[in-house]
Amino acid sequence: MQKEQVLEGNRISSWMMFVLAAACGLIVANLYYSQTLVGPISAATGLSSTAAGLIVTLTQIGYVAGLLFIVPLSDIIENRRLTVVALLIVVGALLLAAFAPNASLFLTASLFIGIGSVVAQILVPYATYLASEEQRGRVVGNVMSGLLLGIMFARPVASFITSIWGWQAVFTLSAIVITLLTVLLSRILPERRPTPTVTYGKLIISLGTLLKQTPALRRRALYQACLFGAFSLFWTVVPLRLADDFGMSQQGIALFALVGVGGAVAAPIAGRLADKGWSRLLTGLAMIIAALSFLLIYLFQSHSTVALVLLFLSAITLDMAVSGNLVIGQRAIYSLGSETRGRLNGLFMSIFFIGGAIGSSVGGWSYALGGWNLTSLIGVVLPLLALLYFFTEKRTNGVQ
Repeated sequence: MQKEQVLEGNRISSWMMFVLAAACGLIVANLYYSQTLVGPISAATGLSSTAAGLIVTLTQIGYVAGLLFIVPLSDIIENRRLTVVALLIVVGALLLAAFAPNASLFLTASLFIGIGSVVAQILVPYATYLASEEQRGRVVGNVMSGLLLGIMFARPVASFITSIWGWQAVFTLSAIVITLLTVLLSRILPERRPTPTVTYGKLIISLGTLLKQTPALRRRALYQACLFGAFSLFWTVVPLRLADDFGMSQQGIALFALVGVGGAVAAPIAGRLADKGWSRLLTGLAMIIAALSFLLIYLFQSHSTVALVLLFLSAITLDMAVSGNLVIGQRAIYSLGSETRGRLNGLFMSIFFIGGAIGSSVGGWSYALGGWNLTSLIGVVLPLLALLYFFTEKRTNGVQ
């Protein structure tokens, strides 16, 4: 398919938007499959319970490394070729994970799954190159919806497949799907060959300069780091709450995880409203909704049906706040400059992903120390910190 078939008069086609959204979801899901499979994987590979956390941690480390050192390459290397190479790394790592005979090889595979999966963050800004200015927010919203659905569905799908065929089947099936996706993208993506103005070494060094000289990036990244930290804290601890206080089985917890899928609908809506100039209002609203989501479940901590229903409701509203604010943030930084878009996106994603990793680790600590009471209280505080920082924002600083 030629470039003119993909674009509709400088407007991205609905078909291409759907493909990019589905691709992002399928790719990023690889980061989350192992989160519900730590137990069976540890037993099969001989990992101790203490070291089992490395399965998820190394995937996250690989992802952050990829955001910082691979995503910036999209500013100097032809994007389609970079996408295909990164996806081939993912396929190889998934197959290694599926057939790893010991813990060392599986952990190595986990690291490279994270590194290669950053291709999703090459495709999101790539979509904005194909879009006209007036549809940029909608495009980001739709593509990010696919990515968020991949995150939400990954855990329950992995649990379901494991219950039928075993955990190795999760990685094998994903390798097959990503292989087919690689072939498809190599055939339909139009070429996007940036004009390199710096070497790779200078490109990496420039990350610090960009962060220092771009206040809009710092703000948006910190806003989302606080919200994503609250999101990660919630989804790390809520399975423990459901099992301890409501006696839910793993299947019940997997079904609860599907509730979060409803929050992904906020992404395209937020993108459309941002195109109409509502970014500032929606940013503050997202922070307030996230804080209220935790406040609701902090105030109602009984083991009653009402408390469980409120937990379901909070899962949806929290996910809506986080996904909506993510799209608004990405739209803002993608408007800062096309030549640095890959680096800006890499910095933005790595900062808020670190916030998510901190939220996960704080969640485990707080639940062990003070139970759901302390955990939900921290969940209230994180978005409020973002809101306080938001109140210092001036309309002239470029964050719209």
